[in-house]
Amino acid sequence: MIELPSALEGKSFNLYDLEQKLKPIGYSIGGNWDYDHGSFDYKMNNEDGYQFLRLPFTAINGQLDSPGVIVKFGSPLVLAHIFEGGIDELASPGNIGGAFNQFAEPKDADADVKEKYLITGKRILEETEKILNV
Repeated sequence: MIELPSALEGKSFNLYDLEQKLKPIGYSIGGNWDYDHGSFDYKMNNEDGYQFLRLPFTAINGQLDSPGVIVKFGSPLVLAHIFEGGIDELASPGNIGGAFNQFAEPKDADADVKEKYLITGKRILEETEKILNV
């Protein structure tokens, strides 16, 4: 994981407005959000795992599922996740109707970021800053 300096850090935005601007250019709300924090993730590649540009944010008035919530950006990150191939042989039972979590655990949830993804992440971040006028 590598932090990138950005004019976005510390800036506040309406979450709905961010979604309207960022989703059309390839961002999605990261799966690890909670009521007070989350992230926009841009998947740069999925060779040898997944490489993302992540824009973390924190709610500063209200909760993320509330209309009109304002969020503040933290430091953008480029990160890589390397996953085991195949089905997880140590799958654990879920808590909904006896379901199983059949997905493999990350082989390396904080893998080294290759230089080409760092360069790509910086380029995408610059484009994002222009779109958000920062």
